[in-house]
Amino acid sequence: MIRIDPDAFLRLVRGETKGPVACLGRFGLGLGSVGYRAAVAVRNAAFDRGLKTIYRASVPVISVGNVTLGGTGKTPMVEWLARWYRERGVRVCIISRGYGQDGAINDEGLVLEENLPDVPHLQDPDRVKLAHVAVEELETELIILDDGFQHRRLARDLDLVLLDALDPFGLGRLFPRGLLREPVSSIRRGHAVILSRADLVSDDRRREIRAEVRRRAGAVPLLEARHRPRDLVDGDGEPSALDGLSGARVAAFCGIGNPEGFRRTLEGLCGEVVGFRGFPDHHPYTADDVDSLGRWADGLGVNLVLTTQKDLVKLRTSTLGDARLRALRIELEILESAEPLETLLATLLPGSHGGSKD
Repeated sequence: MIRIDPDAFLRLVRGETKGPVACLGRFGLGLGSVGYRAAVAVRNAAFDRGLKTIYRASVPVISVGNVTLGGTGKTPMVEWLARWYRERGVRVCIISRGYGQDGAINDEGLVLEENLPDVPHLQDPDRVKLAHVAVEELETELIILDDGFQHRRLARDLDLVLLDALDPFGLGRLFPRGLLREPVSSIRRGHAVILSRADLVSDDRRREIRAEVRRRAGAVPLLEARHRPRDLVDGDGEPSALDGLSGARVAAFCGIGNPEGFRRTLEGLCGEVVGFRGFPDHHPYTADDVDSLGRWADGLGVNLVLTTQKDLVKLRTSTLGDARLRALRIELEILESAEPLETLLATLLPGSHGGSKD
């Protein structure tokens, strides 16, 4: 199997890698995008025209997804939704494919399990089967489909599309030449668009993004959100306050889809980030990784290393070398008013009579 360095791939498609070989590589990736676009178009048309079967669960389904590769904040959005419905007494189940799970629940599932102990989370590539299990065996009243925008076999009553404000449109190109999973115009299938990490870009940039969404998706509800730092957690999941980070010198690392978003959050929270290391998304940390990170932290002379909760649930340690290791736990916060989204969610409460866009 050929292994691709994700950082090298990103530098190539962003145009940061120069020279004739890089230009030839981008040309080849562009040709690959042509075939990819055709395959996506054929698949979507088959669902749109009823040529592929769509299974409808006996309870409402909400999909949280995106149109780009990489992290857009789907897990915090899923957690926000699950809490909203649990606060109203609804039995919720989260289902997802489980990327990188290797036979066990993956890192995102572990995070949701830690933060939502009263909400079951099922993982399997066959999400239609999972929906049946959720309803028949767990007596679920509402299903949240994590990373489900492209999984069209399971009908959904609400499609929530997340765009990351740091790169909302995947470099404007389809994979493999860019980071789009499908054309930006696909967001018109959504019932609402949430612009995550909106606090990390300028007001002018937010207006530009909003204008492009309106051009592509019309009058669909468009909300802005941020990833609000909540607290720190150690390797045992024990929380502690954020007090003291404002003047702290820290090192940080992560293996997530959007490391830049994590880095920027830390830069606004800590005194100084003296070192930052990135790993591929869903990176399976080894003992050698832990030793290497410990030597790295000791060499930087810091007594606190920060990572994401998604990384720490796999490491399950509270120290790296002589430094303390903590995860920054974040939660989604809707900026301004969440009313447009809550109005949609309320239509799916038991006893309501919500409709479907499908």
